[in-house]
Formats: sequence, structure tokens, C-alpha cells
Amino acid sequence: MGEKVVSAASEQVRGSGGRSEQADVASEILSVAVFVPLLGQEEQALLTVKELSGVLAAGGYSRDRLYRGEGEYVLVRYWKSDEMRRAAMEDPHAQRCWARLAHEIQILKVHESLERIQL
Repeated sequence: MGEKVVSAASEQVRGSGGRSEQADVASEILSVAVFVPLLGQEEQALLTVKELSGVLAAGGYSRDRLYRGEGEYVLVRYWKSDEMRRAAMEDPHAQRCWARLAHEIQILKVHESLERIQL
């Protein structure tokens, strides 16, 4: 069917030591969450999302992109791998951020794992 490769731009990227990062990107998992801030919580929710994104990036778990649509936000997260996603779930700082977000946003839709379909 499809594959979990999510970044075409990475095909030319070289990591430290000259090793291709293509294998790393091929193991990435694309997750998408659509959410709205709770009433009066937009500023704090965005700060928490930013903090969480920083925690996950610093831990090497994932990289995020946040987009705003009409009245909602779309968070696109590229997990480094299944193993890194599981490890992030146990990170105490990340857990604190997720706990705060539960009081700041309403999640409308989550796609835990999306597959790329070759066109």
C-alpha cells in the first residue's frame, strides 16, 4: 500500500559523518491533530504547544509544524520513529505539557499515523 516516508526534501540531506538521513526520515511517522483553544485559553495554549514542541525537539523525539485555519489549529508532527514516540510518552516534561493542554484545548480530530501514497 503506502509508505511512511513524509519528507521529499530530505532525500539530499546528509547528517553528521556524511551518513544519509534518508533512512531516518523513512522511519518517521506523520501525525496530525486539529484543535481549538478553549474560551480564553488561546494565548496560554499556544505557549504550551510551543513549549511541548521544544521539549520533543530537544529530546530528539519529533519535529512539529503548527498551522492556523478558520477558527482552528492544525499541528503536524513528524515522529522520528515508533520507538521515539513511545519514549516521548514517558518524558516527564512532555507529560506535564500534555496535562496542561488538556485544560487549554479541545481536540477535534487526531490522525496518529498517516501513510504517504505514491502518486
